Parts: sequence; C-alpha cells; structure tokens
Amino acid sequence: MKRKYILILFAFVIAVSPSCKKFVIQEPQTALTEEQVFSKLDNIEPLVLGLYTSWRNVKKDRGGFMFTLGSDEAQQGAYQVKTDDRQAGLDRYNGFLAPSNTALAEQWNNRWPVISAAAKAVYALGLNKEEGTRKNLLLGESSFIRAALTFEISQYWGEIPIIDQAKFQEYGTKRQPLPLVYQFIINDLETAVKYLPETQTDKRRATKGAALALLGKVYLYAPAAANVRDFAKAKSYFEQVVNSGKYALVANYADLWDPNHANSTESIYEFQFNNVYPDNNQCQWQMGSRSLADIDQYCYFGGYDLMVPTQYCYSDVSAGGLWEDGDVRKGESIRYDFKYKGKTPVLNPTFGGDELDPHVKKYEDIRTDGTLSFWLSGKDIFFLRYADILLCYAETLNETGATSQAVDIVNNQIRKRAWGGTLPVDKRWNNGMGADEFRTKMLDERMRELCFEGWRRMDLIRSGKLVDLVKARNKWTKQSGTIQQYHNRYPIPLQEIKQNDDIGPEDQNPGYTNN
Repeated sequence: MKRKYILILFAFVIAVSPSCKKFVIQEPQTALTEEQVFSKLDNIEPLVLGLYTSWRNVKKDRGGFMFTLGSDEAQQGAYQVKTDDRQAGLDRYNGFLAPSNTALAEQWNNRWPVISAAAKAVYALGLNKEEGTRKNLLLGESSFIRAALTFEISQYWGEIPIIDQAKFQEYGTKRQPLPLVYQFIINDLETAVKYLPETQTDKRRATKGAALALLGKVYLYAPAAANVRDFAKAKSYFEQVVNSGKYALVANYADLWDPNHANSTESIYEFQFNNVYPDNNQCQWQMGSRSLADIDQYCYFGGYDLMVPTQYCYSDVSAGGLWEDGDVRKGESIRYDFKYKGKTPVLNPTFGGDELDPHVKKYEDIRTDGTLSFWLSGKDIFFLRYADILLCYAETLNETGATSQAVDIVNNQIRKRAWGGTLPVDKRWNNGMGADEFRTKMLDERMRELCFEGWRRMDLIRSGKLVDLVKARNKWTKQSGTIQQYHNRYPIPLQEIKQNDDIGPEDQNPGYTNN
C-alpha cells in the first residue's frame, strides 16, 4: 500500500523550530489529548514562529531560484546544463522535464511540510479557547504563510491538495479544483488581513500590508479557470497598500541591494538573512561566476553559474534587448565587469563558455569580500516590495479603463527613479497609449524592475506569453525547440504519485507521462 501523504504525517515535526520540536517530543505531552496540548497559546506560538524560519529556508541556495530558470529573463549557465540533464530540463523543456525530475520534486517536497505545519497551527488555534490579540495574531500569521505557499505551488502545478485539518475527511490529499483552491487561498488571506497588525517590531513576521498586497496579487494572478480573477478587487487591495502611508520607494535603487539598508520603506515583506551561518542563504554561491571562483574563493561575486541572465535580459534595446539608455537598474541588477583586484579572469575550456557573460548582481554580498567564502552570502531576499505593488496597481488601473492614470504611476514613480529622479522626456510613456500597448510595455518594465526576484514565470503564465517569449529568448529552450503549451504547468512528481493514495497516474498534468 502507498504511504499516506508525507506532508500530513511528518510536517509538524520537520517544519518547525528546534524549540517546537522539543515540545512535540516531550514525553509528558504525548499522553495528553490534542485539545489539551493546544489549550495554551504558549504551546502554539513556537510552531508559528518556526513557520517563518521554515518558509524562509525554502528560499535558500539553488532552491530559491529553481522556478526562475526556464524563463525569458534567466537560464542555467552552460556548465550546469552540461553536467545535469535533469536540471537542464527546466530550460530545455525536453524529456527530462518529467515527473521523475528530482530538481522539481525537491521544490515540491520542501514546501508542503511548511504548509502542513501552518495548517496544524490554524487547527490548533481553532481548538484553543483563549481569546484576544495574541491568538488572533498567530492565526493571521499561520493563515498568511499557508496562503503564500499554497498560491505559489498552485501557480506552478495547477490543481493541488488543500491542507485543512478540520476538513481532512472531506478533502483528503487529492488534487482539488482550481476554484476551490483559490477560494481557500483568499479565505486565508482575508483572515490575515483581519488579524495581522499594521507593523511588527520583529521583521521576520508578516503585517497587514503584506496580506493586502498578496491578496491583490491573487486576484490579479489567478488563472481564468479559477473563476476569481478580478481586476477591480485586485485594484481595491493594492489601493489600500498605496494609501496606507506605510510604504514608499527608496530614492536610490541601489540601496535596495545594500545590506545596510535592509527593511527599508519599500519593503512590504522580505526574508531575513545574514552572512553568518546558519542565517546565510548561499545565493551568491549560485549566482556568481566560476571564473572568479577560480581566481579567489573570497571574491564576493564568484559563484557557480546556476542562473544567469538571458541575452535579452542583459542586452540593450539597440541590440534587441531590454535596457534603455540611462536606466540605473541595469547596472544594479546585472554584473558586466569581472575584473577583480587587478586580475582579469579567463575562460576555462572545460567549463561552458559563458562564465564571463553578464551575471546576476542583485545577490552579491560585499560583506564577504576578501574574508569569507561567497557561500556565506546573506542579504535579505524580497518577497513583496512596494515597487512591485505599484506596477501591479498600474496594471489593474489599465484593466479597469484608467490607462492614463496607470501611465502616470509608471512614469512618475517607477521610471522616474530608474533615471535617478529625473525622467528624460524621450523615456516617458505616452499617456495616450491603448490598453494593449500598456500590457506589452508592462511585461518589459516588470523585468527591468524585478528581474531575478521570483515573479517572472508567474507573469509569463498569467499573460499567456510563456511559450512564445521563452522559446524566443532562452538559449537552451530555443536550441531544444520542444517547449509546448502544456509546459505552463510542471509535472506532479513521480514520488508523489507513488506515495499518495489520493493521487494516481490518471491525475498527472496533461502532456506528461508518468516516468
């Protein structure tokens, strides 16, 4: 017999902080009923706090960027493609992008325990009889984290299980219809909006603004089949964020990537890291150039080429690419110069040949330079930032008939900053443009502002442009020539199908065979 859904059985133990693990395994408590254990908020709060660490940790190392591969903004470095066929399948969209793909299965497996632990917390808080702000806060936080990860997984895999312990007999662990999945996400976020505070002293913890921002995104990003995409509702939630007075763009785009300016006015929610183990995130280990690693293991922009910008993403408009003259975001997002301490790196013929092509710059951590391995990179990673929400808000204005107002937001806030505070006349978008032209321009503008921050694949899916743009701009996808419409979804991992009694081979996403 198949093992029951692994996320349900083990999440409470493996997804929580050490302090909560201790609580779980204490012998005296194992004899208590579940209701008795959860009668005290002191027993629930460690579980909720542990959720933040567990959620953060899925963003560490290469796992945090696996979904950005295979897009039109980023692809794997050549050496990565040469040495790992399964991982290369994420860019090639070939036979290795299959249910047996271990790179994807790892991302699926890493997220479900966090969702399950969040569901455990929500259930525990339902059993708890205490009343008051503390309980409501914990419920809002648990609901927010469960919603955020459920939303992410559904965006990439489609119909997924709903983990609600109170309804386990009804839902089981089978894939649920998209309308049910998205209503579940919305319900969780409405709970979060209701109970989360405006501010939190502990920057690890979510606020009402984060819940409002994500709720707006859910209404904007939901697939048509979910029957909840609603531009007017999305606009109303983004307006609440914009009008709250809690957030503002930082004046200097470069400050966003300076660890000395973490948790700025632009941050709605960011994952908290540091360049000290175990709070490092290893992102630069994956983003930097191995040619620099050959020169000096303490070069802060060395690394191993997991993810590099596509040629479209690093090229100027004049060369058929993305960047306009004078846009400061280009130099802050992408590294072009690889000379280090007077040394000019050279290509190693045993590597792939693109180690000195432009690389991702946003995750370089200069604090490590000269003294620490770039494995100890640890800048915070944005989940939600105000510039993203302004762009989303502009989209909803365009979709609800206010294109001129949408253009004003892009010109006077996003693009104005991108040119150092004074937007040249020839770089202003025309207020008289139509809705279709705005949509086209917005796809590029979101890449300029948000490249490598984790939203591109979702943007391509919701716009219906994933196949066409990735095939045209991603080197490995173009070479392979095998990307198809069904690749808008990833395959359900083979291990899940084998182990989950409620998901069989017949439940696989269309286009994939179960191998």
